Amino acid sequence: MVLVVGPSGAGKDTLMAALKERLEGRSDIHFARRAITRRPDTGSEDHDTLDRTDFDRLVAEDSVALAWEAHGLGYVIPKTFDDVIRDGGTVIANGSRRILNRAARKYATAIVLLVTAPVEVLAERLAARGRESRADIERRLARADLEPEDVPGLVRIENTGTVESAVDRMIAALGL
Repeated sequence: MVLVVGPSGAGKDTLMAALKERLEGRSDIHFARRAITRRPDTGSEDHDTLDRTDFDRLVAEDSVALAWEAHGLGYVIPKTFDDVIRDGGTVIANGSRRILNRAARKYATAIVLLVTAPVEVLAERLAARGRESRADIERRLARADLEPEDVPGLVRIENTGTVESAVDRMIAALGL
């Protein structure tokens, strides 16, 4: 299990899309499609949608690979990806810093790619999205845990250069 995590504005979605393109055709690499308790939105990650009742049921039944809640939404990595890992494949998923220790306990070979950038860069990127006020952005970044501690298998990917150089570092970290 490879979890790609990092603060808003770090460029996780951009880097994951480029990584997926670069690894296209590799039958041993699978990119997890998450299910989220929100409707599809062209401005965000392509995902499956589930309602809160289904989310709560899946979690209660332990019918998920990983699940967490953030920003008032529920997120699920489907249990089918556990089969991929058991069969020797690698699953790359957009994750959350909230589940890193749980993932490390569940997956002996878990790798965490922490995509990050300096706070000033994060603030500029978030402002460019136009979704939040400057004050909201400052509050978001002030409470963000930008550097998780005691997470096994964590590799920091500073995303301040080109997409290609960041993807090169991701591939090197994964030993691919």
